[in-house]
Amino acid sequence: MKKSQPSHEEDRANGALPLMVSVGSRKLTADYATTAENDMTIEPLHTLDHIRKSFNSATSRTDRSQIGQFLTPAAIAQFMSSMFETDFQEVRILDPGAGAGVLFAACVETVISGKNRPLSIEVVAYETDSAILPYLEETMKRCQSLCTSDGTAFRGIVKGEDFVSAAIAETRDSLFAAPGGRFTHAILNPPYKKINSHTAMSRMLYASNIEVANLYAVFVWLSMRLLEPGGQMVAITPRSFCNGPYFKKFRTTFLHMMSLTRIHVFESRKKAFGDDGVLQENIIYHAIRGPQKPKSVTISASDGLEFDKTRTLSVPYGRVVHPGDRDMFIHLGVDNNGVSLAERMECFTSSLDRLGLSVSTGRVVDFRARKHLEQSPQQGTVPLIYPCHFKHGFIDWPVTSGKKPNAIVSSSETSDLFVEAGFYVLTKRFSSKEQQRRVMAAIYDPARIAARLVGFENHLNYFHNQGKGLPADLAKGLALYLNSTIADQYFRLFSGHTQVNATDLRKMPYPTHAQLLRLGSYVKETIPDQETVDAIVEKECENCE
Repeated sequence: MKKSQPSHEEDRANGALPLMVSVGSRKLTADYATTAENDMTIEPLHTLDHIRKSFNSATSRTDRSQIGQFLTPAAIAQFMSSMFETDFQEVRILDPGAGAGVLFAACVETVISGKNRPLSIEVVAYETDSAILPYLEETMKRCQSLCTSDGTAFRGIVKGEDFVSAAIAETRDSLFAAPGGRFTHAILNPPYKKINSHTAMSRMLYASNIEVANLYAVFVWLSMRLLEPGGQMVAITPRSFCNGPYFKKFRTTFLHMMSLTRIHVFESRKKAFGDDGVLQENIIYHAIRGPQKPKSVTISASDGLEFDKTRTLSVPYGRVVHPGDRDMFIHLGVDNNGVSLAERMECFTSSLDRLGLSVSTGRVVDFRARKHLEQSPQQGTVPLIYPCHFKHGFIDWPVTSGKKPNAIVSSSETSDLFVEAGFYVLTKRFSSKEQQRRVMAAIYDPARIAARLVGFENHLNYFHNQGKGLPADLAKGLALYLNSTIADQYFRLFSGHTQVNATDLRKMPYPTHAQLLRLGSYVKETIPDQETVDAIVEKECENCE
């Protein structure tokens, strides 16, 4: 994040702010002051959206990515602000990464247009980008004019400083020291940026007992600290925090401190921040500061910014955050099919632990073992299995026409990279955005590959029994189940990225031992086609109803 903190005191004194801002060698202009002087009801958010597009055109995506800056479209800001409950006499809004101010502006408009208008509104907005600060201050002026015309007291504070440093410092001081914080509302589109573990930022966070992998989670963590009891937060962030080990502490803290009431899912990766080229899967969520959990969570979905076509349903809280789940994964069902899917999956009551099975990541990291790799198998080598060896649900090895090596030399240096030959179920750890399926499984059949040992490359997960192979029919049934549409769709409910981690696979429900054997009886020389696989698994679901 940028640290520059320009002062605009002279501009305030003269009653004006600069309307032309240098951005590198380019200049950004907008007829903002003129619009601000006009009737405040003339599409103020439309003007802010114009500024956002102009700002994006005047700056490179690389520069914006370096500080994690992706400004919020006005349509999203309006939708986010509509999630707030507006029954507050004194409203205090925090916008920790304000940009041009579209989020808090939308929030102010929503609050004063509600049935129960507040007596006063205070906004505290943080922004470190000097190029956009003038527009932020103009937005604050517009909000003040809007509130004044409505008879609502208004106080706006723009802080041209780093929110994280300020919030951590002020938490230790009297300003935020009161139990529960001081804000009634927090609305945020935080920066998306991985945190380098060797930076001063990382050390500061660790000292504050904040352990997260990405800056967006830091903003959410600190914002919820600053909410008063009953205070509300609406945030748009990547959905990566919903599952996986890297966000476990954040997820646990969030779900203990906040009551999650609503989640909105974008069905298209490209449309939420389409003109920014952002492909990260984002969600919007509303939560209330307090330990009491709701009976249900409202889950909605839209195709991009078409919020007028949003599909909404109410899901029991226990389906979103499963009781007793130590990892506290957040499961996202997005339509009526998602609910029936969860209900159908209740037929599969087992787990890997109950089955006596485990799943691990392939041991061979090819770039570390490069000197031991061979393009073709030869004496003294062991088969090396990559995703490219998947074919019709089984491992087809070797593939000599491909770019990947097919073997690894067996030696004292590589002996710990192998497992004994046997029936294993393999899944690809990565899928492309274009692929329809996330979970893709194949069977390693030792009868098809003459080898005593085998190596699985790190881009694969493998299911095993205490490091050894599975019974043949059990392996076949497991592979058929994992290749079903119902298993793939269920996996997507709580996994928002294209990576299929062993941790995520451990959280899946599985058929019982007897069910897996029945499923395995349908697998012959190849896994059946998708339609047949789905029919087999659906029949198993119907039989247990």
